[in-house]
Amino acid sequence: MRLVIAHCSVDYVGRLKAHLPLAKRLLLVKADGSVLVHSDGGSYKPLNWMSPPASLRVSSPDDVDLELGVVEQWTVQSAKTDDRLIINIHEKISDSSHELGMDPGLIKDGVEADLQRLLAEQIETLGQGYSLIRREYFTAIGPVDILARDADGATVAIELKRRGDIDGVEQLTRYLELLNRDPLLAPVRGIFAAQQIKPQAKVLANDRGIDCVTLDYDAMRGVDDSESRLF
Repeated sequence: MRLVIAHCSVDYVGRLKAHLPLAKRLLLVKADGSVLVHSDGGSYKPLNWMSPPASLRVSSPDDVDLELGVVEQWTVQSAKTDDRLIINIHEKISDSSHELGMDPGLIKDGVEADLQRLLAEQIETLGQGYSLIRREYFTAIGPVDILARDADGATVAIELKRRGDIDGVEQLTRYLELLNRDPLLAPVRGIFAAQQIKPQAKVLANDRGIDCVTLDYDAMRGVDDSESRLF
């Protein structure tokens, strides 16, 4: 991974156009070809980015850009579309590269792993007629916790969390976008399931057509008889 801190301006050119004026930013160049532009606040997300597959070409600025103070121009070209990310660097403050190696991926804590196993075994918790396709359904961007079919035979992708927040909804949204490209699975709808789901996550999920389900972990383990409780 290459990390560059620089004074730069950024333009996204393609289906959409966006401009970031000159400022100090962090540029991430990842081994998979993606390039991400970050600021020091405001959001955990990049300000702009180019997803892989993409190629990075570094060139000298033309006379006009040179007069404006540009010392180096990056053109990040998408391999699948005409979209380009153009980064005009006015000053490099830091430039370093690091070999991260293969990442083992996210390891869920014990509760999340148990929730996945229990829900797969008790898939009709989500509704009568549900059936399991498989746990940890592999995709190019990571495994979907559970893939199932509802009573009508439609495909359902389920993301499980111990505490459900906006990040989990965003993760499920990415999975749904990818799964719905597969004609053998589409249309695929989503269920966001957790022991607790934050109100903001429920609002975002509802806006994206994702159902939310609150799971009773103790009841699923058989250590809590919910029917005998007063409340």
